Amino acid sequence: MSHRVNVFAGHPLERNAELRDDPEWGEAQLSDERARFILVADDGRALCTAARDGLRLLDARERREFAAGTVPTYLGADTGGPLCLLHLDATSAGEIATALGADFVDLRGAGLHLPAFDSGLFAYARAYAHWHARTRWCATCGAPLRLVALGHRALCTNPECAIEHFPRVDPAMIVIVGFGDRCLLGRQATWSANRYSTLAGFVEPGESLEDAVRREVFEESGVRVGSCSYHSSQPWPFPASLMLGFTAEAVDPTIRLGTELCDARWFSVDELVRETRERRLILPPRVSVSHELIADWLRSRSGLELAELQSGDAW
Repeated sequence: MSHRVNVFAGHPLERNAELRDDPEWGEAQLSDERARFILVADDGRALCTAARDGLRLLDARERREFAAGTVPTYLGADTGGPLCLLHLDATSAGEIATALGADFVDLRGAGLHLPAFDSGLFAYARAYAHWHARTRWCATCGAPLRLVALGHRALCTNPECAIEHFPRVDPAMIVIVGFGDRCLLGRQATWSANRYSTLAGFVEPGESLEDAVRREVFEESGVRVGSCSYHSSQPWPFPASLMLGFTAEAVDPTIRLGTELCDARWFSVDELVRETRERRLILPPRVSVSHELIADWLRSRSGLELAELQSGDAW
């Protein structure tokens, strides 16, 4: 299998997880004059350049000027030095953007338009910003939490509890199901007209990934799946998912819709190509691993590239 790098994945940052509990080392990273800071507002958007062609990172001086009272979260380091997260309320973030002549970008927009390093850094930072905002109290005793390990863990402040809390990651499978020369795609009632995608769903406790694939496909479409194989994965912090891509083969192609989809169809190669070209079928953009699953399926059967069939239709 060839090496695949999905959007937001394959980030080259050195996270230095084994050093985060060393307070002296941590302080040195946060005070390093080479440190740069990605600013994420509490609405989930990140500061970017006015031209929206990259993140607008704050340098150490700008961090002291605009956000001296905000404790950064250490994300990692590259050859240029440490990279950290600053999570601010929308008002403060907006004031900084105005002062710097910068703008904001949401994560999906970043995945489509920013360089891979920037979009991956944004996904990483946004996941932690979301976790920090929603993990303030101990789920066991209700006491306040204190961030430790440079923001990568939270510790209950009740000494009789002292439970550690870790960032939440929700595994979800996403799969392209084949049967002969056709693939299965579905749509939700809330989606715009003609929009179809691969099937997806969350993994339940006590369930393997393969079992989750079979269960979710059957629950959503009524199709029975036999063999399935891992394809690739993608961090998907909307708000805290990890998408685990699979390919699978149906043993019973009969469609019996469940409650989650309003339609599901088997598409032949010819149908998929023709309807995509005619804009009667709108498939996911490259930001999603769903696009890569469909693209690989199409490429293996026709040699065609999905991206070349698609226009700028809104997803």
